[in-house]
Amino acid sequence: MNPVLQMSAMDWLALFQHFAALSLLAIGGAITTAPDMHRFLVSHTGWLSESQFTSSIALAQASPGPNILFVALMGWNVGLNAAAGLGGGPMAPVWGGMGLLLAMLGIMLPSSVLTYSATRWAHRYRDHRAIRSFKTGMAPIVIALLLATAWLLTAAHDQPSRDWPLYVLTLLAVLLVWRTRIHMLWLILAGGLAGALGWV
Repeated sequence: MNPVLQMSAMDWLALFQHFAALSLLAIGGAITTAPDMHRFLVSHTGWLSESQFTSSIALAQASPGPNILFVALMGWNVGLNAAAGLGGGPMAPVWGGMGLLLAMLGIMLPSSVLTYSATRWAHRYRDHRAIRSFKTGMAPIVIALLLATAWLLTAAHDQPSRDWPLYVLTLLAVLLVWRTRIHMLWLILAGGLAGALGWV
């Protein structure tokens, strides 16, 4: 059952501010900030349940389009929880839309302004040694943030003895990406087929 929230104007502002702060930390994409989104939305405020959080990410990653859609789904779910779910009457889509809008504005606006400004500056000084060093140094940070997100999503499964095929499939996919030139879309297709056949 979804949590029912009492959201004040300050809560809506806090939602926007948190996503705006994460926007400036989203090195490598918004998905790298998922661990802190989880801390804030699930552990700290209780605005989302564990299943709503992981489902938002899974659904957005499986859908065509930009992977930042998971932020929109999280905002939508916060809004729906504030309206007591879809059964909350005609105001449920309004509250859902408000959560979606605030979350997306928060995650997109600061980073877009910063990226536009920094890109213009970096392009002007692209041959500078400091710019090249900065780009090289950011790679391990992005990888570490992606690993933290993967760990968080893995930890949400509370039955590792039942889910061992998922771990094997993940390890196999990592090895294939690392050691071969197989296109990722083939691996996604293989994972989807394994799931459809009930193997994982």
